[in-house]
Amino acid sequence: MNPFGHREHETLIEMSATTDDFSILTDFQNPDSPGEEANGTLYEINSNADSELPGNSEGLSSTESTFLIINNQRKWRKHGLFLKSRLRIDKHHQSKDSVFFRDGIRRIDFVLSYIDEPVKEGDKKAERRKEFEINLEKSGLELETEDKKESENGKTYFVKIHAPWEVLSTYAEVLNIKVPIKENDIPPPMENPLHFVLKPFRLPENVMHPEPDYFTAPFSKQKQELFLIEDENSFFSPATRNRIVYYILSRCHYGTEEGKKKFGIKRLLNNATYTAAYPLHDCQYWKKARDEKCESERFTLYMQWARFAQFYKEQPLDLIRKYYGEKIGIYFAWLGFYTEMLFLAAIVGLICFLYGLITMDDSNSSKQICDPEIGGQIIMCPLCDKRCEFWRLNTTCEPSRYSHLFDNVATLFFAIFMGIWVTLFLEFWKRRQARLEYEWDLVDFEEEQQQLQLRPEYEAKCTKRKKNPVTQETEPFLPLTSKAVRFCFSGTTVLFWISLIIASMIAVIVYRLAVYAAFASIMENNQLEDNPISSLLTPQLATSVTASCLNFVIIMILNFLYERVAIWITDMEIPRTHLEYENRLTMKMFLFQFVNYYSSCFYVAFFKGKFAGFPADYTYMFNKWRNEECDPAGCLIELTTQLTIVMAGKQIWGNIQEAIVPWIWNWWGRRKARNNPENLYSRWEQDYDMQTFGGLGLFYEYLEMVIQFGFITLFVASFPLAPLLALLNNILEIRVDSWKLTTQFRRPVASKAHSIGVWQEILNGMAILSVVTNAFIVAFTSDMIPRLVYYYAYSEYEHSLMDGYISSSLSIFNVSDFKEKSMPNENPMNITLCRYRDYRYPPDHERKYMHTMQFWHVLAAKMAFIIIMEHVVFIVKFFVAWLIPDVPSEVKARVKREKYLTQKILHEYELYKLKEKLSGRQYCEDAEKQVIATEGKVQLSEAM
Repeated sequence: MNPFGHREHETLIEMSATTDDFSILTDFQNPDSPGEEANGTLYEINSNADSELPGNSEGLSSTESTFLIINNQRKWRKHGLFLKSRLRIDKHHQSKDSVFFRDGIRRIDFVLSYIDEPVKEGDKKAERRKEFEINLEKSGLELETEDKKESENGKTYFVKIHAPWEVLSTYAEVLNIKVPIKENDIPPPMENPLHFVLKPFRLPENVMHPEPDYFTAPFSKQKQELFLIEDENSFFSPATRNRIVYYILSRCHYGTEEGKKKFGIKRLLNNATYTAAYPLHDCQYWKKARDEKCESERFTLYMQWARFAQFYKEQPLDLIRKYYGEKIGIYFAWLGFYTEMLFLAAIVGLICFLYGLITMDDSNSSKQICDPEIGGQIIMCPLCDKRCEFWRLNTTCEPSRYSHLFDNVATLFFAIFMGIWVTLFLEFWKRRQARLEYEWDLVDFEEEQQQLQLRPEYEAKCTKRKKNPVTQETEPFLPLTSKAVRFCFSGTTVLFWISLIIASMIAVIVYRLAVYAAFASIMENNQLEDNPISSLLTPQLATSVTASCLNFVIIMILNFLYERVAIWITDMEIPRTHLEYENRLTMKMFLFQFVNYYSSCFYVAFFKGKFAGFPADYTYMFNKWRNEECDPAGCLIELTTQLTIVMAGKQIWGNIQEAIVPWIWNWWGRRKARNNPENLYSRWEQDYDMQTFGGLGLFYEYLEMVIQFGFITLFVASFPLAPLLALLNNILEIRVDSWKLTTQFRRPVASKAHSIGVWQEILNGMAILSVVTNAFIVAFTSDMIPRLVYYYAYSEYEHSLMDGYISSSLSIFNVSDFKEKSMPNENPMNITLCRYRDYRYPPDHERKYMHTMQFWHVLAAKMAFIIIMEHVVFIVKFFVAWLIPDVPSEVKARVKREKYLTQKILHEYELYKLKEKLSGRQYCEDAEKQVIATEGKVQLSEAM
């Protein structure tokens, strides 16, 4: 090897066109040296595959693979480099768990499967497959087909694909893949002084950092000697290899239909030409591979990451990235960081809840409601028309006591704290993300890899072409008129489904009103006094619980239907790039789920009880159902109930969907393996029986977590335990996601991502909205502001300023002023005056039933509180965001250092090659200028 890592041998794979033998020729000397013979070895492997395989091309049988011979083929033949020694291998003695071709040398980078159908449609599919596989071979990929008789069911063919070095090196340059050029010599940052304290949570160093840290540069075939290539077979990781192969598969043509060129494995999967396309796991998850050439990274991930017993351990992010790719790695990095930050929010929320629990018996409001001399003497107006009776205030004693758990002074503190916490979370995540971008070679990735690469579907559906101003190449484009029509149709569809959500929410509100009247008429005053269950289960609570459960069922049904609609209309829009496709689908799905999940919470928080009217003039929905009223202790407890049911139900249902459903399907599919020993149940068949993670697998994971993020930020003032529930769920979520990805799903195709994408902007928007919603919840949903106004302005008791608050918050109504449809059918106690929750003048006042000054003072205090809280929190948020830089200074320095060293190495390499070129030629003036110019580049790099 020369000073820059020059490869000293090359490999040629040659296939015979008439026999089942193929040869592997390895030259260990420079083929350019005339007259020298190569010291090579040829292996001949006998293939016993059945002749029933469908034919492929150019007279070759399907058991044979054709390979793209590198440009040096004629040169190899010229120098007579075919020295052979034969070794016969019986494929049945090879472990079927192997991830290599039958020769045991070439790695399987991808697998295609199909079922040969004898019908007419099957002939059409066979033609597509034949053309597709011919074009794959022309692109340089090597194929090896397993006959259907070798499969367990006797019906499925498996086409194994291998990418040789020539293909990998070519597409690594096309995809701008960064590879090592030198081991990183920058000293690591100072060790955390608390490292020994965190030792129980650490994983072994070889798991956390499975490979050394390198300086990297985009791969170039012209500069192969520059890169640290020790072994061509292992230079590119399996994740990089399957990413390159999938790139070829997604752009390979398979024929012309209806006057249009058809291409891409995705279309072939959609029309059932192939039944599956997937890269292989490297081993069983519960044991290491027998072959020493297999890394067994899946086994390591399962043992160190995917088991729930490891829930308290850190995640091996570098190994996850190495095995699954950066896109999946960044998701687990974000989820882990989010879970870590939730720990602080959960502790503060738990402290606020405990404060409410400890002070529950000290609440003046609940004491007054529960007191037989106060609450027991207050007769409340009926809860519904006609059928409901008058009732005593102390019948809501228990709900009022429990409402203090969430409606106390700690609520205000926690709402402000969460406004600051969400800012810290987002800012610190930016720093963590910047560090990962540097460590994973993702700096400047977005522009190069995602924005400029067209989707195969876009290329196929867009027939018109124009010149790209960036690449200066002609490429397909979608006319503006077509794009406008598609957007209009898409927007109309989304609006229709959002209208459907609103209609379903109105239906749930109608249900609440109808059931509320029924519960109120059943739970009569006399029964409530002696029944402890009835005393706890008020009409409001009973209605809220049943309506929340019904609402959750409707939410899940609408989600199930809309997911398919969103994907369909996004496909119909024909987005230009994969990034654009994901962003459009994300916005559609998030907008829908935002309305779907949060609309009921918004109703309880900001609408329920606000438009109920008063006994002399109740308001009605559709002139039929009387609007709901809040409990005398406020609506906050009902918002808490709604939030708990929807949030907990979603998390439980999500875990069932993510873990139990794939496990059941895999168990059902693997039953056939019980009667097959491992050497007959091949690695590609084992993976074939697993579930598909899919291109949108991560999308649903992000969506689930972002919706949860909304619950713990938008409505956290009503439920301080929400972060704790989210923390417990996320600890489980990390292990469930890792377990299903490692054990239940096929290996996803590796893909790159330098950030969480559009989700970052969605989180920022929700963080800003959460300040507003929590301010309104504290002001309008809780009873904190009315209590403070009474405490400072209206209290008439010097020894206990809150005495008389409940009476002050209830207005008096003369029963004789009831309208006919509101008058109770029965009045056994001959009640003449009843109370209701509002600030209005009594019936004997000259401004009868009009709002009092206390109402306007309370309203002014609420608006002032909202303005002050929003401004305080926003000022703190923006100050914190300004104070914390997005990229750590240490990372900035390391990025600059690496760029400097990389440029220096590249320029020194150019200088070395130029001097080498001139060493055997006459030194001319032009060459001298080139040397001087290159030396100038080196000096410039050093100066930088």
